[in-house]
Amino acid sequence: MSMGAEARARAAFAAAIAVIAAAAAAWFLLDSRQRVLYEVWSHEPVSGLIVGAPVEFHGVDVGRVNEVQLKNPRLVRVLLEVDRDAPVTTATVATITGRGLATRGFTGYVYVSLEDSGAAGRPLSPASGQRHAVIATAPAQSINLDTSISQLNRTAESINALLQSTLDQQTVASLKASISNLDALSQTLAGNSARLGQIIANADKASGQMQPLLSSSQDAVSTLRNDVLPQARETVDELRRLSVHANEHLRVILQNAEQASTRLDPLLRSSNEAAQSLQTQILPEAQRTLSRLDRLSISLDETAVRIRKNPAVLLRGTGSGKPGPGETP
Repeated sequence: MSMGAEARARAAFAAAIAVIAAAAAAWFLLDSRQRVLYEVWSHEPVSGLIVGAPVEFHGVDVGRVNEVQLKNPRLVRVLLEVDRDAPVTTATVATITGRGLATRGFTGYVYVSLEDSGAAGRPLSPASGQRHAVIATAPAQSINLDTSISQLNRTAESINALLQSTLDQQTVASLKASISNLDALSQTLAGNSARLGQIIANADKASGQMQPLLSSSQDAVSTLRNDVLPQARETVDELRRLSVHANEHLRVILQNAEQASTRLDPLLRSSNEAAQSLQTQILPEAQRTLSRLDRLSISLDETAVRIRKNPAVLLRGTGSGKPGPGETP
């Protein structure tokens, strides 16, 4: 039984579909064998990174992003398909980078950049219990136009708030007053421009007259350096020598004084003994002698008075006799 044209067309279409599917399966198997899956874990936002985004090694396209998955509120897992011949080692570092004006669209995109850190690396292989090897990550560098505009907007808002807090009514009034004062000052300077010119001319003349003064000052400095300072240095040296001699003489005087002080000690002890003997023996005896002399002086005074009253006492003595004729007892 012969097949109709429609049946043959259906069979040919089914065969073509089978061939295409087989070719796609073969290409997929071949591509999967030529590429290796790696994991990248990031704690930073990965805004703009989508499935199919390119993976570059030192600027060369070596693969694409296979999966972007949020594991927890602060951890993102990115699965990369990288060519098997790409030099991925333990020294490889992955950086999520933005290129262009925006994170998405025709004006820009976000990709994963792989670089060698420079350390000696070895082939990267999965750890025990893991399906894929993990590539180390560096801080993201997805700075682009929209993030820059956002940062610029925040900066402008901060500057605006600072200006509003700084330029209050009192500050504005002070600035206006300062501008008014500057205007008045400029008008005053404009009105006295002739005087200012005269002052500048006088200053020019004075600067011309300063040259002789500077020359004389230089002469004075030269005289001071060549004559006065050497003489002063000699005087200082002479004073230093005199000081040395004076120190030597003073040292000799102090030594002699020290020796004299050692000799004065016996003299002081003997003087102390003499003073003690004078106080305990001579002075009491002298005091008793003076007392006796005092009593003797009183007795002599009384005797002199009696003799002056009665000179006969020298002949008769002091005894009482019988009164003579004409004497009254």
